[in-house]
Amino acid sequence: QVQLVESGGGSVQAGGSLKLSCTSSGAAFSCGKMAWYRQAPGKERELVSSIRWDGTTNYADSVKGRFTISQANVGNTLYLQMNSLTTADTAVYYCAACATDSGGYTYWGQGTQVTVSS
Repeated sequence: QVQLVESGGGSVQAGGSLKLSCTSSGAAFSCGKMAWYRQAPGKERELVSSIRWDGTTNYADSVKGRFTISQANVGNTLYLQMNSLTTADTAVYYCAACATDSGGYTYWGQGTQVTVSS
C-alpha cells in the first residue's frame, strides 16, 4: 500500500517562498514518475510539475522559473520549492505518484494548503 503525506504548506505574503515535501511509504519512488498538482477554489485540479525517474522535469507555464521540483531517493521524499509566490498560487497542493497510461496518477496525498496574501 502506497501512502503519500504532504507537508510544508502555510500562509505567506506575495513574493515569499515555501518548500513543500511529500514523503512516501511503499513503492511510490519505484513507479518512475511523480508529480505535484494544485487545486484552487472553484477551479479544476491542475498539474504544477512532474519528475521522471531519470530526473526529467516538466513545469506548468505559470510556475516556470519560480518553482523547482526535486526528489531525494534516500528517505523517499519529493519536494517542491516555490519562490516568488503570488496570490494566484493559492491552492491546495497534492503529491501524486505512479503515472497511469491514461495520463493520471494512481496514488495521491491528502493535500496541503498554500495561501498567498497580497
